[in-house]
Amino acid sequence: MAKVNTSLIVALTFVATLGGLLFGYDTAVISGAVGSIDAYFINPLGWAETARNTLSGWTISSALVGCLIGGLVAAWTSVHLGRKGSLILAALLFLIGSLGSAVPELGFGPIGQMGPNALWQFIFYRVLGGIGVGVASMLSPMYIAEISPSAIRGRLVSFNQLAIVGGMLIVYFVNLVIERQGDIAWLNATGWRYMLASEAIPSLLFLLLLLMVPDTPRWLVMRGRSDEALATLRRITDESEARSILADIERTLKVKDAPLFSFGAAVIVIGIMLSVFQQLVGINAVLYYAPLMFSNMGAGTDSSYLQTIIVGAANMLFTIIAILTVDKLGRKPLLIIGALIMAVAMIVLGFLFNAHAVGLGALVAVVAYIAGFALSWGPVVWVLLSEIFPNSIKGWAMGIAVAMQWFANLVVSTTFKIMDGNSVLNAMFNHGFAYWLYGAFSLLAAVFVLWYVPETKGRSLEAIQDLWGKGKAHDAVLAAHAAPAVQTAHE
Repeated sequence: MAKVNTSLIVALTFVATLGGLLFGYDTAVISGAVGSIDAYFINPLGWAETARNTLSGWTISSALVGCLIGGLVAAWTSVHLGRKGSLILAALLFLIGSLGSAVPELGFGPIGQMGPNALWQFIFYRVLGGIGVGVASMLSPMYIAEISPSAIRGRLVSFNQLAIVGGMLIVYFVNLVIERQGDIAWLNATGWRYMLASEAIPSLLFLLLLLMVPDTPRWLVMRGRSDEALATLRRITDESEARSILADIERTLKVKDAPLFSFGAAVIVIGIMLSVFQQLVGINAVLYYAPLMFSNMGAGTDSSYLQTIIVGAANMLFTIIAILTVDKLGRKPLLIIGALIMAVAMIVLGFLFNAHAVGLGALVAVVAYIAGFALSWGPVVWVLLSEIFPNSIKGWAMGIAVAMQWFANLVVSTTFKIMDGNSVLNAMFNHGFAYWLYGAFSLLAAVFVLWYVPETKGRSLEAIQDLWGKGKAHDAVLAAHAAPAVQTAHE
């Protein structure tokens, strides 16, 4: 058995997961500042209610547009700047986005006095931060997968999801501490700026640590830098294993920049559908609107936020369980089990709303749903996206899948508020309709995984490539691999 430098791999994984932590931090930091952003940028405009709410919604969700752009940007940068270079770009975008959104007036007018006149600058910086999220959401799991031994790759990539959840929990507490430093007038004038600026601290740490890590061997080989790749592999494992891994990487990268569909359409479609189903099961509607959901159950404000913390704790706990089981049980069983748990929980929740019987049972259903997601579709989808795409198309293929994930996130987040606020649907189903819909998508997700998604547990990234159809790039790789043997036979 090859000797593995576990401490180095864990250290590199920790650095990469800071991208996941910032992903969660940036996504959640805005939650504590929503009221203040309305008070400073939106309300002084004096617009009618519908126009005011529309502008407020766009301002808060603008980062999601950046996330979608970031997924596409990452497809290009992962190839041309490298995995490390792309993560450095994400760290810079996090840093600039956090500081810029905290003081959007800088360079345009007096800080604290521009109000609505600084709104578009604020949105610009939020979009910049969102691009950073989109880049990190793709590159952090990709980096971890490409430096990890196959036996523990699923577990290490799953740590990125734990970091995302951890980032959300950290920022909830940061926002709480800042909020308690003054009254509502102070919060609306100054406090929200501290909330957004606080992201600069982990962003700077991420940037500094990235300067000390190597790029992945697979990208180095892709750029013709095999000697550097071998040097990195020697740091991770012993000499014979390092040379064996390098040979496998070189075999699969004889064609370094293949067309997107060179390995057939199936691998691309499966990657996209995994991303889309991860959102269609409704997770971000539940996470973004948890206080509203609990309020619909009849909970008071304080109780709603307490129940939201319970949801966050369940998310963290079951993500840890996924980390401990993903390399033992495999990817497919976890996805199928998780989807079935979510389906049952959402269907039950919909019936409880419809029957006006919400209470402890509804809270149990929500926690069960979160447990099902955190056990499966939260971490495991990122594991699969980092594994299934062949080396020569991985950057573009994963970038497209991640961009589609953010697009689906935007659609689900937008349509939940529409469905939950529709008086006709509520008269018929009392807020239950959306949850039935998410339950149905959860069932479809289970069927999709059962029929179409391959198991990748324990396989090297190069062995996973051999699972896909023999397109032109696949044939070229096999021909290149066979060529030395043919030549030897002739000799």
